Amino acid sequence: MKNLDGRVVIVTGGSGGIGIVASELMANRGAHVVLAELDGERAQTEAQRLLSQGLKATAIQTDVADKKSVEAMVQKVTGQLGRIDGLVNNAAMFSRVPMSRVGSLEITEAEWDKMMEINVKGVWNVCSSVVPVMKTQSYGKIVNISSGTALKGSPSRIHYVTSKAAVIGYTKSLAMEIGEHNIYVNCIAPGSTLAEEDPTPEIIAVREKAVASRCIKRIQTPEDLAGPITFFIGPDSDFITGQTLVVDGGSCLH
Repeated sequence: MKNLDGRVVIVTGGSGGIGIVASELMANRGAHVVLAELDGERAQTEAQRLLSQGLKATAIQTDVADKKSVEAMVQKVTGQLGRIDGLVNNAAMFSRVPMSRVGSLEITEAEWDKMMEINVKGVWNVCSSVVPVMKTQSYGKIVNISSGTALKGSPSRIHYVTSKAAVIGYTKSLAMEIGEHNIYVNCIAPGSTLAEEDPTPEIIAVREKAVASRCIKRIQTPEDLAGPITFFIGPDSDFITGQTLVVDGGSCLH
């Protein structure tokens, strides 16, 4: 199925975990995926891997917390590929950019600020640079990645949970603001996902513990998110906007 044929889709944090799995699925559906990634060398490696499969991919080193870096990335995409049809805001401070999994009184001010800079301001930075391009096309699809913890809460990492709750609010407001331009903005809220490449026994234990609260009794993987992300980027979701889809195996029912 090539329902993304001819489309250009930017995926921030696109070279690992959820980002690369979703990018590969969209590329297989015909999209030219742009891996906008802080680790430029890794992004190049993953882009070359996709190209070797006959898929379309470009790697661009990007720091979503740096507005100039984001603007430069968007200029490269439009200059080389001519358009931007989709955006997946996947980059976040979580595992590859590690965070403390501690109570609210133990989080430092510096880590709080860094969390908001990447997870909230980063989404705003990228959308602010991409939306003008989509407006000129009178079309675009944006998918923001939140977290099920934003709906359920968590006894630790309150800075992460707060940042992901902000993403849900941002999604709703942006959808209302730009819907008249035929631009759709939706959100995915994953459950506890084994997206780490070299998970510690502690992380595996956390992912296994999450299984108990699910209707579907297994560990969640990045592959479980790729389909829903691709759905929101593709034409089958052309009358859906401002929504948050929880993908967690039936843990948070709402």
